[in-house]
Amino acid sequence: MGGPFPGSRNDPLTAFHIVMKPSTHSSSDWIEVTLETDPVTHEAVSDFLMDMPGCAGVLVDESEAPVLKAYLPGEGASTEGLGLRIEAFLSRLAGFFPDAGPSAFRLDRIRDQDWRTAWRKHFRPEQVTPGLLILPAWDPVPSKPPGLILRMDPGPAFGTGSHPTTRMCLQAMEEFVPKGPFSLLDVGTGSGILAMYGVLLGASPAAAVDVDEAALRWAGWNLELNGLEEAVQLSSKPLDQWKTPFSIVTANLALDVIMDLMPCFPRVVEPGGILVLSGLLMEQVTLVTPALAGKGFSMVGELGSEEWACIVAERHEQDRPQEEVER
Repeated sequence: MGGPFPGSRNDPLTAFHIVMKPSTHSSSDWIEVTLETDPVTHEAVSDFLMDMPGCAGVLVDESEAPVLKAYLPGEGASTEGLGLRIEAFLSRLAGFFPDAGPSAFRLDRIRDQDWRTAWRKHFRPEQVTPGLLILPAWDPVPSKPPGLILRMDPGPAFGTGSHPTTRMCLQAMEEFVPKGPFSLLDVGTGSGILAMYGVLLGASPAAAVDVDEAALRWAGWNLELNGLEEAVQLSSKPLDQWKTPFSIVTANLALDVIMDLMPCFPRVVEPGGILVLSGLLMEQVTLVTPALAGKGFSMVGELGSEEWACIVAERHEQDRPQEEVER
């Protein structure tokens, strides 16, 4: 759900994620704000909610109908005033996203000191590909595993494998994994799920980069959960500083970030290597493929799920300028 990268959404949209920040609110009296809104608006809505006074967290659940939940201190707060503020924001939001569907919201007072762990009910064991089971870190490992297993603790705002973009990246990795030795770089790694699956498929060496230090800490924790902490190099080094090419490069990121990183891809994907891109809407594919062609890539695969797309491109076999391969 890939993860945060410059200008990206927080994990281009795993089936759910939770963003938390420190709160000095000690009472168990909270106002739960529930919003049903088009996924294209989720980043803007989440930012609005996180900026509200006392907001301790935003949960995004896209496993069924797109729903965002925010938690605000309830003591002394007026639900009527809060409702008017949200209505005004949603009215302005419609002007920025004219093609988005209608939004609706609900306010509920709750008394739940453990709301920060309530999101776990949204994360269940899931067979995301025929060969891979994603298992919540708090669930026991099955006695007869149905293939490879990755134990995941998504942490705040990072991927679990449930969202179509992450699932399609995992499927593409299975389909296009080289028969012999190969290396892998995951760009915007978030939870580390793509890098870890690459290792399970045989990648060595494997590296995962993210400019968000919090993402790297959670990726490190997930690596430890799976005994892979020595198998993946975690780094915050920006992609434009990477010189050594890899057999497979994965990037599950938003369109604007992918386009910003486009000049880096010929350097980090070896000739004949594979680039897996997702975090893209179906209609955005036509914006990416010409840019890839201009950088020496040819499309070799495309997956689609709901409104999301994943494209697989191969870098042309050609000699590289010497300066590209120098560290």
